[in-house]
Amino acid sequence: MSPWFMAFIVLWSVILIVLMGIGGFFMFRKFLKSLPRSDGRSILDWQNYYIRKTRKLWSEEQLKLLEELVSPVPPLFRDVATQKIAGKIGEIALEKKAKKITQAIIIEGYIKATPKRDHKFLRKTLYKHNIDILPYEHFF
Repeated sequence: MSPWFMAFIVLWSVILIVLMGIGGFFMFRKFLKSLPRSDGRSILDWQNYYIRKTRKLWSEEQLKLLEELVSPVPPLFRDVATQKIAGKIGEIALEKKAKKITQAIIIEGYIKATPKRDHKFLRKTLYKHNIDILPYEHFF
């Protein structure tokens, strides 16, 4: 066999191993989230519980705001991100015994559910909608 073909085989093997490792990492993270915690429910169970309990509290305007906030997430992961953020928003709404999901609850839930690198986009979106960031600054 030629040296070029051998190099191709080695390179292709390395690429496959790396891609399988990345896929395995994300599958393992999902598996860990589905494991029951000390209360008998997993993180995903609690997330679905909060979404079910607060489904009737959402208005169309609030759903549109949530969709706009998750718009920078790639479409492949957008549903997962939306569920995670909506679960955190639902948890906050139930803690506060809210009668409906408000803009303040959405912003607080978004800040608590997302990593710091996403907060820059939130600030830009709030500025675009002329929403004052000052009341939410302590959540950042």
